[in-house]
Amino acid sequence: MKKKAFYTEISYFLGLIIMAFAAAFTEKADFGMSMVVAPAYIIHLKVSQYLPWFSFGVSEYFFQGLLIILTAVIVRKFKLSYLFSFVTAVLYGTVLDCAMSIIAPLPDESFVLRCVWFITGTVCCSFAVSLFFHTYLSPEAYELIVKEISQKFNFNINKVKTAFDFLSVVLSIILSFSFFGFGVFEGVKLGTILCATINGFLISRFTRLLEHFFEFKNRFSIEKYFK
Repeated sequence: MKKKAFYTEISYFLGLIIMAFAAAFTEKADFGMSMVVAPAYIIHLKVSQYLPWFSFGVSEYFFQGLLIILTAVIVRKFKLSYLFSFVTAVLYGTVLDCAMSIIAPLPDESFVLRCVWFITGTVCCSFAVSLFFHTYLSPEAYELIVKEISQKFNFNINKVKTAFDFLSVVLSIILSFSFFGFGVFEGVKLGTILCATINGFLISRFTRLLEHFFEFKNRFSIEKYFK
């Protein structure tokens, strides 16, 4: 079977949109956010009590901006791709707020509906990540910091990702207890653990499926600016 061409630039923007809706559906379900976005979500919950304009999307690119700065400090270098990564964060945060507004009217009174929204969010998140795997455009800070640290210190990228996910959970718990009281879990719930358990499997399946039907190609010759 001849594979169809799929431009990596389209993969980037499609992944960005799907990822934003994935986060919005997961928030709608209220079973817990994914590990990496939980800190930004918890910060949003607290700060928005005093600054209503501090939306989930704004919190995302605020937190990712801090991660990009941390990345530069750790590797002792600032690349142009880091700036593009922040642009990605801003685009993602903007689309996320739009997705939250679109999904807000959907019903969420019953447990079954919440399960539907959670499954939708989890599947969309995994599919979006698999799309991001097939683009040269700068990823979000969550992927950037893992990639840069593993390359700088010659660490296994899977181990770095596991460590980053673990630290994200720890940070989320600390933030939740600090902001809302000891024993109060905001953002980190059973769904967070479930998502962490099956995400890798779903991402690999979607990646195989995409590569079975499509051949990913660059439409523009600008990849060198994102390295």
